[in-house]
Amino acid sequence: MKPTFFKKFLSLTILISLLFTVTACGNTEQSSDKLTIGIVQLTDNGAFEDMREGFIQELADKGYGEDNVTLVYKNAQGDATNLNTICQEMVDSQVDLVAAIATPAAQAMVALESDIPVIFISVGNPVGAGVITEMEHPDKNATGTSNAIPINEIFELAQELTPQVQTYGLLYATNEVNSVTTIKNAKAYLDEQGLQYVEKVVTNSAEVQQAAQSLVGSADAIFVPNDSVIQAAMPLVAEVARDAKIPVYGSSAVMVDSGAFATVAITDTEIGAISADMAVQYLEGTAIANIPAQVVPANAIVINETTANLLEITFSDDMKAKATFVQDSAN
Repeated sequence: MKPTFFKKFLSLTILISLLFTVTACGNTEQSSDKLTIGIVQLTDNGAFEDMREGFIQELADKGYGEDNVTLVYKNAQGDATNLNTICQEMVDSQVDLVAAIATPAAQAMVALESDIPVIFISVGNPVGAGVITEMEHPDKNATGTSNAIPINEIFELAQELTPQVQTYGLLYATNEVNSVTTIKNAKAYLDEQGLQYVEKVVTNSAEVQQAAQSLVGSADAIFVPNDSVIQAAMPLVAEVARDAKIPVYGSSAVMVDSGAFATVAITDTEIGAISADMAVQYLEGTAIANIPAQVVPANAIVINETTANLLEITFSDDMKAKATFVQDSAN
């Protein structure tokens, strides 16, 4: 009898142990249902911060908040080698999706050819940058938003607000594909209009102030493309231009917030939100290849009133009615 009792007791003990094991496994599996989304960028500035906040807020509004999503945010602090390392870490940790802000981050993620989908945010020329090969049918496991700069509209605005300008200083970084493409388009427009231009190029933000100073005396106004290197030093560019009494036309609302005179742009928060909507499409079952990349149109005139006052520029009633006026964020 004792052996039989012992066998029954042992069997019951094993059964109870198995039940606890299954329950524990079930709980572990449930917690792993929480998604992990990586956010990577080469550097930080006001524009990228707004894009990131717009992306995160829209995700939360669509049901992907802190209760079911873990966000892993990495900023390479302007170091391309560090950016590559960060992107590899995202792959190694097998995050569910990566949001890559601007061209360098998108290029670095796509270059790894991983199975982790990439939603790029604000890449001026995704095809030219090699991030995808076609907007309508994106490949390379990536899709996202493009903030193609409205060159014609920006220079038309410049000619309306400052008609005396005959020569533009084109200030940009040669190592950013977005910038080079935008400047190429700017030159074509200026050539068509019979306007002159001079160029000053940089490779890092430490060179920006001197490059801006070198344009004083040779340019009546400065144009800055969608360039993260220049954006990081925009307050310095604005200071140089204000002292010389020449306007700076930027390519984003944040540049205007940082002291540039004016632009025609989309809000960076909005482009982040649109990118998040594309991420939600993927998370809810749509293949990346079936989510066309989008060019987000820019139609908002933004003017820095602080800069306008310093340059003694006045505005028509029509311009006052249709433009958004901001104060210098540095003040």
